[in-house]
Order: sequence, then C-alpha cells, then structure tokens
Amino acid sequence: MMTVCFIVATKDRPDDLRRMLESLAAQTRPPSLVIVVDSSAHPVSRVVDEFRGRLRVDYIRHRPPSASAQRNAGIAAAPSDIGLLGFLDDDAALEPDAMEKMLAFWESAPPDLGGCAFNMANHPAQAFSALKRWRIVKTLELYGEPGRVMPSGWQTMTGFVSHDTWVDWIPSGAALWRAEIVRTCRFDEFFDGYSYLEDLDFSYTIRRRWRLAIVADARYHHYPSAVRAARPYSFGRIEVRNRLYFVSKHGLSYPRCWLGLALRMGITLYDAAARFDRGALARAFGNCAGMAAALTGTIGSSVTRGANAVLYKR
Repeated sequence: MMTVCFIVATKDRPDDLRRMLESLAAQTRPPSLVIVVDSSAHPVSRVVDEFRGRLRVDYIRHRPPSASAQRNAGIAAAPSDIGLLGFLDDDAALEPDAMEKMLAFWESAPPDLGGCAFNMANHPAQAFSALKRWRIVKTLELYGEPGRVMPSGWQTMTGFVSHDTWVDWIPSGAALWRAEIVRTCRFDEFFDGYSYLEDLDFSYTIRRRWRLAIVADARYHHYPSAVRAARPYSFGRIEVRNRLYFVSKHGLSYPRCWLGLALRMGITLYDAAARFDRGALARAFGNCAGMAAALTGTIGSSVTRGANAVLYKR
C-alpha cells in the first residue's frame, strides 16, 4: 500500500478549502496525511479542525504568501516514510474514487514514472483554439500537441483526456509525485507571490529524467475561486517576467518566446476590444510594462540568473 501525503497551499479561501478537504475525506482510498500551508490574512485553522476526526491533517502557518514557498514548506514538513507526495489547489475537488484510480495506476507503473496528474473533468474550452492550430504557429513551434513544452517556452494544455496520456509537464493543481524526487527538486522560489508558471518549471525540470502522465480515470473538478491571487495589470507583468525566466533557465528559444508573448498580448487586446473588458486591457498594459522592463534591463539580471540555475539530476 502506497502512503500518500497531499500538500495544500491556501490563502483567504476557507469555503474552497472546506470543499476540497471534504472531497479528500470522502475518498474510497483516502490519503495518509494532508498538510495545509496557510498564508491567509485570517488563519483558516478552524476549517482544518473540522476534519481532524476524518483525516489526518497537519496545519502550518506561512507568511508571506507564495505558492512556491508554501509548497516547499509542506515538502520540508512531510514525514520521511511517505512514498508519494502530492499537491492540491484549495479550489479543486477530487471525485470519490479518484485516489483509488490514481493509486491503481501507480501500482502498475513503470519504474521511471516520476509524477501523475489527475484528469480535470470540467476543463474549460480552450480560447482561440483555431488560432493555435494555424500552420505558421506550428511551423514556428510556438504551440503544438497537447501536453507538450515547445521550443518557444510555451506549454500546451491537455484539456480533459479520454485515455492515460504521457506528457512533458503537468499542472500542480492536482498531482502526485515520487517523494524521493520532490525532496530533491523543490519549487523555484523565483516564482514568488502568485507563482505563475511554477508548476511548468517544476514538472519540466523533473521530466528531463522521469516520465510524466495524466491518468484519465482519476478525475477531479476545478472551481475557480472568486478570490483572485493577482490583479490583471500585475498579472500581465508577471506573465512576461516569468515566461522569460523559464525560457532562459531551460535554454529554450528567446526569439520564439518573444514572438509568443507578442501574439499572447494581441489576443488579450482582441479580448479587451471585443468584450469591452477592462481587465483584459489592464493585463495587456501589464504585458507592455513587463516587455519594456525586460528590454531595458530592469528585470534582465533576475531573468538571466535562471540560465545558470542548477537543474535536478537523478
């Protein structure tokens, strides 16, 4: 029997956290341990206490907020006898047999399997999917087959999969990893605060030595919270900064990344005009600010240091 510990980074979402913990308590094969790492302005320990009779739950208070740093704190606190370490977003909920189906996959998995993602049953339709299939987009390797990381540094979404699928990266919203790997390869805390792309960087680093998969029958639902982690303008800046860092760190194509950023900003501007969306317009302005900062060298030194980052070695 595999021992499983889930690490949950949470901030200011007590109702979402309660629903997520309820889904874990209802599992046909519940986890051995759940570690909640809380950076809320008002601690959510009372929500955790509601489940102590149904789940083994540890609570850690962590400030300042950062999904990457919170997950690393959870990894450090996990017992050494845990076989699989997992991450769950506080706005996710597993179907009752999701753990049973996931562990069945692990128990028959090849020895080079490093991590598996649960399958998002309510995955939203991908915006501008027709544009992503344009020949020029594929020729320039800006976007490609589902679950891939392209030379441009852009990752492709998988959506809901109908069969077990091998991929280049997996989101951290609902996933399990070999504990021996996670204890060595932590989340890069350059991705601070909102931590956009931290899961891409984490899983793609591990993918260099291990295989990754999405398990079709192990399903969960994502309920995007009304409590957002970043304002549109700030997210626009982060979107540029973190993408360039990822590309630099992993030796991918800087020119193709810049072209991808320009296309992404164009899509955002189209959204702003077509739907009179002020948030999209603010995000595009944030993109412009992030690009200007990168071009003038304001964030150049922090991005460049990623090229010399030490990657995980098996």
